[in-house]
Amino acid sequence: MCLILFGYKVKKKYPLILIANRDEFFHRPTAPLHFWENNAGLLAGKDLEQGGTWLGVHKNGKFCALTNYRDPFLIKQNAPSRGEILVDYLESQIPCDAYFNVLKKNAAAYNGFNLLFGDKNGIYWFSNLKNRVERIQPGIHGLSNRFLDTPWPKVESGKTALLKMIHKPITTESLFSILTDQSVPDDTRLPHTGVGLEWERILSPLFIQSDVYGTRSSTILLMDQDGNIDITERTYNSQNCLVYTDRNFYINAVTPG
Repeated sequence: MCLILFGYKVKKKYPLILIANRDEFFHRPTAPLHFWENNAGLLAGKDLEQGGTWLGVHKNGKFCALTNYRDPFLIKQNAPSRGEILVDYLESQIPCDAYFNVLKKNAAAYNGFNLLFGDKNGIYWFSNLKNRVERIQPGIHGLSNRFLDTPWPKVESGKTALLKMIHKPITTESLFSILTDQSVPDDTRLPHTGVGLEWERILSPLFIQSDVYGTRSSTILLMDQDGNIDITERTYNSQNCLVYTDRNFYINAVTPG
């Protein structure tokens, strides 16, 4: 994922409202949201190049999503795939609040990432560059390719739009409309992440378009008070056209504790 916006404990019906865009090169092979054959409880899209995922849920009530940390000067050429971290977490029997002990053991081997993970009992953010975990507090939050709530324009505009939406009847269509915003901020507001001005402009909207790289999918995740998860994915191609009709799943979660 390259953008995650979420409201935590700001609406009674849905203690977690999470919306996210996955941005990736169009040539990278990907399978849409589905239950994995080798683990029927795991629901996620799949990176067919490395075998991991960017956002997933499990019938045990867990969910997780990952964003990369953008800094080309920090890239390790032979680092393992960050997508495997999510699969390991979702398949693990370790409680969410104790999983940090697993993460910190090998976190430094990976290129920079942020992991948002949890279940009905709590949500956490982990950065391998900070090597620490924080329990998420109630409110509207955003996560792109820096740290939690770093005030990049896309994060701030997305948080503002989600906050306005919280006070209205929640529909997947209204939430998807936030994720399709292609507004480009003024150059003076762009972050400086080492990729050059042209790419800072390309990467600055909530919904990214270019000939080779862009928003490949958008996801809406709604968790109710019992930990049940309603998740919908909308997938795009390089022409900004839907690849599939919306894929919707409902997870009747059996959560631990």
